[in-house]
Amino acid sequence: MTQIIPLKAEPRARAGKGTARATRRLGLVPAVIYGNKETPLLLAIDKFTVNRVLHQPGFFTHLFDITVGATTTRVLPRDVQLDPITDLPLHLDFLRVGADTRITLDIPCEFLNVEKAPGIKKGGVLNVVRHSIEVSCLAANIPEQIVIDLAGADIGDSIHISTITLPEGVTPTIQDRDFTIATIAAPSGLGGDEG
Repeated sequence: MTQIIPLKAEPRARAGKGTARATRRLGLVPAVIYGNKETPLLLAIDKFTVNRVLHQPGFFTHLFDITVGATTTRVLPRDVQLDPITDLPLHLDFLRVGADTRITLDIPCEFLNVEKAPGIKKGGVLNVVRHSIEVSCLAANIPEQIVIDLAGADIGDSIHISTITLPEGVTPTIQDRDFTIATIAAPSGLGGDEG
């Protein structure tokens, strides 16, 4: 399931633009932890640490254990505000999660055995309709990715959500239809007779 990444943070006394700017001048990124019917916790995290974890794959699907002093809180990133010019993080929002916290988030799709798929061997093209799938699950059971095995897929085949085995307790948020994740399309040269 999901990876849990430890982070150290410092408490912040106040919120507001001036305080946030002062925090950034110290080389820290302002952040807040909210949710689970508890008081929001204002904190600041080292900007180099934030940049390192922010640019790793799956930032929004990993749980973090944020330690402030002697207290550790398990959280899930929910929002990152970036500077429109420099793309540096300006502020982070984290959601407190407990053992029974159910969340909705996008999980990336990973396609296996693309080169072994009969349709690809014949010159077909993998047409990815959904690069990620929105699911609902417990915070403790967030899958790293949704794995789609294409080993038997031929030209003209469609991979639907009903053919994918999701981890236990993980359900797609779209329940009213059997949506397509990917197809194996014929190469453009096999489109039909011309003339």
